[in-house]
Amino acid sequence: MRLGARVGVDVGKVRIGVARSDPHGLLATPVETVARGDGDVARILAIAAELDAIELIVGLPLGLSGSATASTDDAIGFAGRLAALTDLPVRLVDERLSTVSAQAALRASGRSSRQSRSVIDQVAAVIIVQHALDFERSAGTPPGEIAHPDEGQDNG
Repeated sequence: MRLGARVGVDVGKVRIGVARSDPHGLLATPVETVARGDGDVARILAIAAELDAIELIVGLPLGLSGSATASTDDAIGFAGRLAALTDLPVRLVDERLSTVSAQAALRASGRSSRQSRSVIDQVAAVIIVQHALDFERSAGTPPGEIAHPDEGQDNG
C-alpha cells in the first residue's frame, strides 16, 4: 500500500463532494462540498495541496451493466480538467451505487433527504475513496484508470 493521502471527488451537476484518506490509506473521511462552477477545480486542487495528496480519485458513474451514462462523460471531462492543471495522478474509479449507498447510510443514521442534501456528496466521495483504498490493499495495485488532460477539453 502506497503511503500518502488521497482526495476523492464525487462529481455532480450542482455540487461536488470531496473526501480524503489518511496518509496510511486506511480510512476515508469527508472534507467538504464544493459548488459546481467557476473555481471548482481550483478549490479541489487547493484541498489536495493542503493535504499533500499523492493522487485524486474521481468517481466514474457507470450504469449497473457497466455501460456509460450521461454522467460518465461529465465525470471524465471533469477529471480531464483536473489532470490538465496538476502533476498529481487523477484516477477514474468505478463508483456504481456510491450515491445510493450514501443515501442509505444517511437514512440509517436518522437523517432525512432534506437534512442530508449538504453532505450526501461528501459521503458518496468517502465511499469512492474507501472503495479505491480497499481495492489497492487487496490487489496490490492502484485502482481505476488514469485520466488524461485532453479528455476535459470539450467539457469546459
